Amino acid sequence: MTPPVIFPLESQLVETDELVVFFEDKILVQSEMFLWSTAGVSTLLASTTSIIYIDTLSEKRYYLMRVSENPLDTVKGELKSLRSLLFSNDELAFAIAGKAAQLEDWYKSHRFCGSCGAPTEHHTNQRAVCCTACKTHYFPRINPCAIMLVVDGDKILLARSSRFKSNFFSCLAGFIEVGETAEETVSREVREEVGLEVENIRYLKSQSWPFPSQLMLAFIVDYKSGEIMLEPEEIAEANWYHVNDLPTVPSAAISVAGELIQHYVNQVNGKTQVLG
Repeated sequence: MTPPVIFPLESQLVETDELVVFFEDKILVQSEMFLWSTAGVSTLLASTTSIIYIDTLSEKRYYLMRVSENPLDTVKGELKSLRSLLFSNDELAFAIAGKAAQLEDWYKSHRFCGSCGAPTEHHTNQRAVCCTACKTHYFPRINPCAIMLVVDGDKILLARSSRFKSNFFSCLAGFIEVGETAEETVSREVREEVGLEVENIRYLKSQSWPFPSQLMLAFIVDYKSGEIMLEPEEIAEANWYHVNDLPTVPSAAISVAGELIQHYVNQVNGKTQVLG
């Protein structure tokens, strides 16, 4: 892996490189564009605290640029949260920004060693930080989650979260706990959140989800027994819906939840779909 580029090595950047610019916890956006050319951010170099390698795709390199002063003082644009960019038409740009946000969060939370408290420094040739005192290495972590669509013939179970104020109904989901398999998480989460028992758990696909750093493992499961009993701290509302009469659900172009729903709707209606 290409090692992180740490300021002031900005001379390593070339004109084809593109950057995601962070100020505090917001991303610099201009006319819905948030991947910046090196020329476009040249006026921000004086306040740059780090330039960190993200990825190389189709021979183009992408970097995370963190600035200490408000970039709107020198660059026209606005500062937005990553979540507000969810509906961007540029899937590649959002994927790059999502990875950048995860790295930003990880580096920011690992400035000091969790074992002895000493400062950490970037590893020279790996995506890691090292303790300057006890030499403990820390690597980026992801949080595995199971997301599941509960189905019963031509009906699907959809729920609205208690934690987010929105009119979206979606699949149930939860973090995989220590010692659990993903399938065990599916059964436990459905039981805890809506009081139902499920069977025939089948995996479909995965998705990286940067809020803040999750790997979503997607399943479709069959209803077995029980009546809906909500866990109010997690679920505000949950109901069975016919596949051809659904409430507002996530877009299949954005989230694996939307893909799960669309996949099953197509299946019931005799259509074919290849999951992306």
